[in-house]
Order: sequence, then structure tokens, then C-alpha cells
Amino acid sequence: MNILFPFFISSIAGLSTVLGAFVILFKWQRENINKFIVFSLAFSLTIMIGISVSELIPEASYSILTQFHLVKGVIFSLIAFIMGVIIIYFINQKITQKQDDLYRVGILSMLALMLHNLPEGIVTFLSSYQNLELGLKLSFAIMMHNIPEGISIAVPIYYSTGSKKKAFKMTFLSGLAEPLGALLAFLFLSKFITDAMIGFILLFVAGLMITLSIHDLFPKAKKYHEDNWIYIGMGVGILILLFNEFIL
Repeated sequence: MNILFPFFISSIAGLSTVLGAFVILFKWQRENINKFIVFSLAFSLTIMIGISVSELIPEASYSILTQFHLVKGVIFSLIAFIMGVIIIYFINQKITQKQDDLYRVGILSMLALMLHNLPEGIVTFLSSYQNLELGLKLSFAIMMHNIPEGISIAVPIYYSTGSKKKAFKMTFLSGLAEPLGALLAFLFLSKFITDAMIGFILLFVAGLMITLSIHDLFPKAKKYHEDNWIYIGMGVGILILLFNEFIL
């Protein structure tokens, strides 16, 4: 098969993240801005935790456990996950010293999701290259959760800086990681990229996203004292996850 179409599919799936940034173009009355921020943060953390628990951890653990013995597989899986947790704390300390709290949340979201999109690009490219129908289904599912991921980057960046340009730029950079993953897949294809390697990356990313959600997004949402909008954001996030799981 021509490699251009699998690369195109991976690029569209990744850059759909930018669609999530368009929510900042809506005009919000000043008294509703905090509610919107809280809703977006709660929605985002639900998507991140949900994807990690329902997709990344099971798939990655299975990939690693099939390559190694049970004890080694469990140990390697825990190491990969814990490394993600440690990295978030490390980056958090560096950014906290210099930046606004909401801006920090946006930057951390961007970094975590860039790392998430990279292996997704590899998987999307390889699956499309081998089976176009499977690749299209996988790409559509990725698009559906990339859009809310774009929201998790754009909203905190925009409301902390007031710059729509910066919000779109950061969201675009996150989405760009997916075609980059596809390019890596093309250059190395399946020769050097193994299931176990992708499994380690996905567990590392799961550690990043779960820690980011619990340690940063949720406390930030609570600070606005709009608990009802936390519940609404989480509820909508759960509905999106269920749609992605059972409809797609």
C-alpha cells in the first residue's frame, strides 16, 4: 500500500486536537467564565483518567506481559507507570516557580498529550498500513478523544494568557505529535518498534495523565468553588467515554 494514505489518516486523527480549541471562540459572559473553566477542567480530567484506565493500561500491560514472564512484566509495567508519575512532579516543580497556576495546567496537559499522541501516531500508521479498514476505525476513535484533549490544553492556556493565538499554537503542537509518530513508524516501520516498546510508552503516558488529573486538574477546578460544574463536566466526560467505547 502507498504510505501516503496511512500517513494522511494519522495526521488527520492527530490534528483533530485543534478542533477542541475552537471552544475558546465562543463568547462567554464574565460571570460564566469560571463555570466554563471548571467544566472544561473536570471534563478533561475525566477523559484523561478514563482513557488511561480503559485503554492505555490494559492494552499496554497485555503487550508487556505477553513479551515477558509475569513477574518481570508486572515489574516493568510498574516502573513505566511510576516514571510517568515522577516526571509530572518534576515538571510541575519547574513550571510552578515561574508561571501562573492555570497556565501551568495547560502546559502540563500539552506535554502529557504530546507524549500520548506520539505512540498513537505509530499505532495508527502501522494499523492503516496493514489493514486500511482497521486503521480508519482506529483513527475515528482517536479523533473522538483528541477533540476533548484539545479543550484541556486550549482553555487553561487562553484564560491564563488571554491569547487565542497561543492557545491554538499549543494545541496544534500537541496534535503534531501524532503525524510525527507516523513518520517514525515509516522510518523504522515494525523493524525496531515492538509491541513491548509501545506498551512501555503507553504506561508511562498513563502515569503522566492520571497524576496530572488528580494532582493538578482536579485541585484547580475545586479552587473556583463551582462544584456543580465539576459534576456536569465529569458527567459529560463519562458519556463521551461510553460513546467511544460502545458505539465506536
